Amino acid sequence: MILNIFLEKKPLYYKEIDHKRVHIAYALLKPHIKHPKTVHIVGTNGKGSTGRMLAHLAYKGVGSREQGAGLSVGHYSSPHILVFNERIWLDGADASDEVLETAHQRLFAILGQEMADALSYFEYTTLLAFVVFENCDLMILEAGLGGEFDATNVCDKELSIVTPIGIDHQAFLGETIEEIAATKIRSIQDRVLLAPQVYDEVVEVAQNISAKKGAEIFLSEELGIRNEELIDIAQAKGWANYLISNASVALQALDILEIAYDINDLMNLELFGRFYPLTENIRIDVGHNPLAARAIEKALDKKVVLIYNSLDDKDYEEVLRILKPKVKRVEIIKIDSQRATTLEEIEKALETVGLEYSYFDNNIDEDESYLVFGSFYVVEAFLRKMRNEKVEIKN
Repeated sequence: MILNIFLEKKPLYYKEIDHKRVHIAYALLKPHIKHPKTVHIVGTNGKGSTGRMLAHLAYKGVGSREQGAGLSVGHYSSPHILVFNERIWLDGADASDEVLETAHQRLFAILGQEMADALSYFEYTTLLAFVVFENCDLMILEAGLGGEFDATNVCDKELSIVTPIGIDHQAFLGETIEEIAATKIRSIQDRVLLAPQVYDEVVEVAQNISAKKGAEIFLSEELGIRNEELIDIAQAKGWANYLISNASVALQALDILEIAYDINDLMNLELFGRFYPLTENIRIDVGHNPLAARAIEKALDKKVVLIYNSLDDKDYEEVLRILKPKVKRVEIIKIDSQRATTLEEIEKALETVGLEYSYFDNNIDEDESYLVFGSFYVVEAFLRKMRNEKVEIKN
């Protein structure tokens, strides 16, 4: 069965997950593949951009690819915005359909139909990435919503990176910041780099777990923010402060791993969906929780029209409250997800917060500034409307 049909048969979400299943599957796969040096990234926000910066710079190396500089690098992230291939990035580009299909046929043959069918969508695609990346020098794995029990945590890692942790996915990870941090950080092995954190409790949890495991912990503040070069690049790229912080963490990870890089290669890196300037007056960001909203509110230098929706497990009322000082009005965009909250609930939250709202009607006023925000699904829905239904730009 070809990959896209096979994956379409798998549910994306589960109320309960068998955490032992992926370990059994990995034990079947492990003897058949090579395993590159691995970096595991856990956290609430910033995993995707930190991982991509790390992957991009390690791949570019110092000098030109023709001269043999840089490493062969794979970066596994989730979810995707438009096409599945986005999740499996190999040596500078999304993996091709042919590469993915070849890996799928090999993986399916190794696991057998019963195990392949039993694995969740995320579990199977994680192992698929392992097959695609087996000949890489470096493999960067972004955890899904957890850490300790995440499918990406089945293999040994050279370094763990903990990006900012906040309150999210409480049903799976715990109700308090300490519980959520512990679930994620217990995935570490021998070395961990801790990004700057909003909550002091996260640092304390990380230090305690590192001590118990005998792991070496690096606090990013201690390693120092990368000088004026990074600031100049960020200004030229129009990056928000949170992206500068994520870049600094990526650079520090490369230093810890002793991987050579040229910081100027960040100039040709596109972080699509991360406070990304789609046009002169439209920015798109896949953020979806209060931690992301705070970062975006700080990044905005003027009021915007917010094109928004949310999944039902997010604190959308708090997100809207945080963004309110920088929002003129909200335009609700419909999204295609079984986890989407009801439009009535979004309307209720907007009324509670006191924000004027309407529904997105495919019209963009060139005299207004827009932020498309709320989830990967929101950005996807907006981009599809732009491409397929021809959003009208009003003069």
